[in-house]
Amino acid sequence: MHDPRPLREPEPVPDPVHPPIRPPVRPPIRRRSWGEIRWRQFRNAPRPVVRAVLSSLVVAIALGIAYLAYDVALRRGATLPGGDLRVLFVALDVVVVLATGSIVTYLVVPQPTGSGDRAVRTAWSAALGLFAAVPVCYLVLVVAVQVIEPLLT
Repeated sequence: MHDPRPLREPEPVPDPVHPPIRPPVRPPIRRRSWGEIRWRQFRNAPRPVVRAVLSSLVVAIALGIAYLAYDVALRRGATLPGGDLRVLFVALDVVVVLATGSIVTYLVVPQPTGSGDRAVRTAWSAALGLFAAVPVCYLVLVVAVQVIEPLLT
């Protein structure tokens, strides 16, 4: 009978003097979890972006402390010129933090240049700063009013 399997070439006899060169064996690539990926992105954030967000955070904290001092003084019965202007203070706080975030981001964070050498700044750079400053401003005000203020009154 005919064997339907194709003929295989015989295995080469290993040469003891010149063993074959084999590539190094690499361990399988480990899949990172969502948290590990985000933590790595947080640790390796681009410096200009960190500077822009930190500038918004510093301004928001300074104005949040000023608002907290103003609010506590009013709650304790201080008579200040203009009366109770807390709503105006919060509105100015938000406007100043958003404007600062936009301006600093526009000045500090250039857009990717691609193959060119010149840094390009457009309104998109300012928009990035504006959108990054919104949650920063909100969170600082929430912490000041909802967490720190009850501890002081």
